[in-house]
Amino acid sequence: MNFKSLPELLDFFKEEKVCTKYYEKVRWNGKPICPHCGSESPYRTKRGFRCSHKDCRKDFTVKTGTIFQDSKIPFRIWFASIFLATNHKKGISSVQLAHDLGITQKTAWFVLHRIREMLKDKEPRLLGKDKMVEADETYVGGKESNRHYKKKRSLTEEGLNREGKPYKQKKVIVGIIERDGKVVLKYIPSADQRNMNTFVRTHLAEKSTLYTDEYRVYSELKHNYTHKTVKHALKVYVDGDVHTNTIENFWSLLKRGIYGIYHQISDKHVSRYLDEFSARFNTRSLTSQEKFEKFLVDSESYLSYNRLIQKSA
Repeated sequence: MNFKSLPELLDFFKEEKVCTKYYEKVRWNGKPICPHCGSESPYRTKRGFRCSHKDCRKDFTVKTGTIFQDSKIPFRIWFASIFLATNHKKGISSVQLAHDLGITQKTAWFVLHRIREMLKDKEPRLLGKDKMVEADETYVGGKESNRHYKKKRSLTEEGLNREGKPYKQKKVIVGIIERDGKVVLKYIPSADQRNMNTFVRTHLAEKSTLYTDEYRVYSELKHNYTHKTVKHALKVYVDGDVHTNTIENFWSLLKRGIYGIYHQISDKHVSRYLDEFSARFNTRSLTSQEKFEKFLVDSESYLSYNRLIQKSA
């Protein structure tokens, strides 16, 4: 098997039984494991498998406990969706995916959100070991200072803008990125010192070399890292190795995807979109097939439709 394009993938996965056999190999490597109790001695049934452990005895299939669970969508469509979602540099919209694969927009929307659930890191990623790292924050929707006067927050009425309508809070995203390496992102309620520094300390190895702009919230990081700043206020953007161009280039990619492909993202789902963008960026050196196989290995994540559409995420 060797596919570099969607037609090649669809040509290989022509039949559902081929897809199922392939996914069993990817997930279990020939040794099925009960997703309910972890037993390694299930046996095949007409519909899948049954656990042989005396305290379990539950039925399951290769889809149980994965993004494919409870889905009537064929593996072939799922595989094509994963291929497209992980290989389009700026992502793919549910409308476009529905058009490309002949499914409804509602189905495509749900499929893409399950894929994003699969793409998220299962544990905190630690960056910075033997690398130069940049940290920065960005505002999805633009900075407050760039808003039209009437759209800015009211000085007298909490929750309203200056023309008396509900004030729309900008989404604050903080990120750290290794030069020629990986990125970690997080949606935070505000760009204050506590939120920013907690994020950096969680994801950056101590004694790393950290580059930021002169924003005062980063000042305390000098106690944990070799911290150098570039003074954007003085119109200094590069001073030898001191710059934040890498993270700013990533912000450009992120915003082109959000505004150009998705147009807007809700507060409820923004973290899932960030998981998607960071996963795609962090696997950019892999071939299309390598990315596809890597993400299938990570597919043991389950997101129900009810959980996806509930009001509180």
